[in-house]
Amino acid sequence: MKIGILADIHDNVDHIRHAVNLLNSLQVSATLIAGDFVSPLVVPSLRKLRGQVIACFGDNDGNQVGITGGMRIVGTLAVGPVCYRTDDGLHIVMAHQLDDIRDWIDGADVVVFAHSHRASIASDRHGRLFINPGEVGGWMFRRPSIAVLETQTRTAEIIELPKMPDPVYVDG
Repeated sequence: MKIGILADIHDNVDHIRHAVNLLNSLQVSATLIAGDFVSPLVVPSLRKLRGQVIACFGDNDGNQVGITGGMRIVGTLAVGPVCYRTDDGLHIVMAHQLDDIRDWIDGADVVVFAHSHRASIASDRHGRLFINPGEVGGWMFRRPSIAVLETQTRTAEIIELPKMPDPVYVDG
């Protein structure tokens, strides 16, 4: 079973559309969103996702009422930590910030978090997989990315979205 993982969308509608198309082409069974939609602007694009959608708020989600209203059509949205068990028995714990789930990871197979905008995949000494999908928005490091988890092998990969154009600097 493949699970898409994304976070830190930060209102980048173009990049979320790329991510949705990519996840649909990979035929993921579910998509986890580890917060920071920022506003309801990106929610309509998420409606195109196939499969189950499970999301939590981040620390930059300003219009939570609007995001909540839109996400009712898309999938499940909650304040983290969020626990999710896959059909094949994998236990996943997710929150926007890793510090918010430190007390929840016992018994988890996979820990999903975000906030730093830096994509990473690591395992701890207990065999838990820690996944930060990076940033869909690309505003911070200009390297938008998502992650895909294969539940049967308990492996994940970071997939980069199309490269952002070079930044524009203003001469002072």
